[in-house]
Amino acid sequence: MNRSDLIKRVAGRLLLEEEEAAIYIRVWEEEVEKALLKDGEVGLMGFGSFTLWKQTARPARNPRENTVCMIAPRNSVKFKPGKFLLEHLNPQNEEPDKNV
Repeated sequence: MNRSDLIKRVAGRLLLEEEEAAIYIRVWEEEVEKALLKDGEVGLMGFGSFTLWKQTARPARNPRENTVCMIAPRNSVKFKPGKFLLEHLNPQNEEPDKNV
């Protein structure tokens, strides 16, 4: 699913125009970005948590010129899925066969 697919699905479920759904999604993204920069973490109970982490500067190799260059430090985000999301993604089917 990409961004436009998500917008269409949200618009359909909430009975909104796609432009309105796009605004809601963009506002949500902006608020998550702000919270990560301010607090370093956004937790959505049962769904998961986004955590800001700082990648350090590190050397890398430019394969085209075979030279070493430095990659600047930057912020990145890790996502840890919550219990309910994991349960939904991994439903407990039947009990494992005990004869195996």
